[in-house]
Amino acid sequence: MSAAEHPLHAVLGAGPAGTALAGELVRRGHAVRLVSRSAPDNAADEGIERYAADVSTPEGALAAVEGAAVVHHCVNVDYHRQIEVMPQVQRAVLAAVETTGARLVVLDTLYPYGPTHGEVMTEDTPWRATSRKGRMRAELDERYLAAHRAGRARVVLGRSADFVGPGVLNSTLGGAVFPGALTGGEVLGMGDIDLPHSYTDIRDVAAGLATLGEHPEGDGRVWHLPTAPAATTREIHSMIEERVGRPLRRVVLPEPRPFGPFDAAFMDEYAEMFYQHTEPQVMDSTAFTRTFGVHPTPLGATLDATVDWYRALLAGARS
Repeated sequence: MSAAEHPLHAVLGAGPAGTALAGELVRRGHAVRLVSRSAPDNAADEGIERYAADVSTPEGALAAVEGAAVVHHCVNVDYHRQIEVMPQVQRAVLAAVETTGARLVVLDTLYPYGPTHGEVMTEDTPWRATSRKGRMRAELDERYLAAHRAGRARVVLGRSADFVGPGVLNSTLGGAVFPGALTGGEVLGMGDIDLPHSYTDIRDVAAGLATLGEHPEGDGRVWHLPTAPAATTREIHSMIEERVGRPLRRVVLPEPRPFGPFDAAFMDEYAEMFYQHTEPQVMDSTAFTRTFGVHPTPLGATLDATVDWYRALLAGARS
């Protein structure tokens, strides 16, 4: 096959989303470059070029995307650095794709919507963020879309709910839940655990972003990545109990405080986002499924895979 038949996809960011996306793109037959500040070594699939660059700088971003037809922006940074660093990354990455002509696929969050008072979030939901990080994300998104409208770049945004799945540690349904569930330790619940809350399987994040990368007709707008119907935290914990064969020792935090992998620095920054656990957080992704034919993984299958991954992780740590 020629290079034109297998255009290069550059994936910026080697966290759970970027790593899962790189593997998904390889499985779809694409050439892939996975970029992080230090050459990432956690990409499981062969056929992935690992590349070190600081994409918050113009020089680093341009080098990272050189030769790529599609650039996937999956970069994230520590919570306390987001306000400062994420706009720097945007400026550098947008300038790079404007120079090279590559399409840009951006992994996004639900933060721009702000508090919804339980309203189901669709792509038409108004952006009413009140938090610093929510307003920052909304401003970034408007700049992305403005660049597309002005013809400076071809951009599409894929929004995800909270991550869950194999490889996901720093999520409210990640390292503060599954290790304790498997070992009999404490398990985190935040806010009102009887409210519905959407979670996006990290493998559906990857499938959704890869699909957007293959379909330029979707450019110029926000899409909700495939996400299973919301369930309450209590319901999810019950499903986990069935899979691990023991009751959970649940600790419910009615307000932010350090717990497990979430230290005081993180929780101090997360406090302004805690509304996500005191009102329903329901994300609808039917537009994506209707347009691209990609369906979300059922929640039960997600929990099966996540429990298996954490069980293997803990077994490896013991050995």
